Amino acid sequence: MIEQWFPNVDWEKMWEATYETLYMTGISVVITFVLGILLGLLLFLTSKGQLWQNKAVYGITAVIVNVFRSIPFIILIVLLIPFTKALLGTIIGENAALPALIIGAAPFYARMVEIALREIDKGVIEAARAMGASTWTIIRKVLIPESLPALVSGLTVTAIALVGYTAMAGVIGAGGLGNLAFLDGFQRSRNDVTMMATIIILIIVFIIQFIGDTAVRKLDKR
Repeated sequence: MIEQWFPNVDWEKMWEATYETLYMTGISVVITFVLGILLGLLLFLTSKGQLWQNKAVYGITAVIVNVFRSIPFIILIVLLIPFTKALLGTIIGENAALPALIIGAAPFYARMVEIALREIDKGVIEAARAMGASTWTIIRKVLIPESLPALVSGLTVTAIALVGYTAMAGVIGAGGLGNLAFLDGFQRSRNDVTMMATIIILIIVFIIQFIGDTAVRKLDKR
């Protein structure tokens, strides 16, 4: 039955492209999470009235985050071609997409981390400081635990955005479902290939959203 609806789909290629999309998304989500937490903490802690208040550091970090967050992803890929070539020796394949995916998503997530941290009750932080807790202890025992539901929610949004980014990266040879939909689907006028790639991307997005929503519900103690 499915072969009748999708006669031009090469299922081996489709599953391989699905794996490539999941690989690019998974690796970039993990690294984006780490970098986003670090950048978000730096933005929060160096902002006015916080533990590491430093106008210069905050300003420089905010500018870097805003610049890379604002560049359209397809343009960012092109801008990073020399960097990707120098780093990996190639601009083709799923690994070549990772630098652009991470650099494009980490600043986006960093802002979400900063917003999540700003929503924490200042009284909780002040109480920890009054008890003599070190900055590291405050980060580990107060900031991260208190903001965890928002951090996971933000990561879910970022992961879904990254799935879309991988599709765009595929158009310029990064592999994955975007590449398959463009080369085997659009360029060869095989609408069923494009449709199936789209359906699989939607399924991936729905699964990510479901996992994220479930995690947030379990973490949110309110």
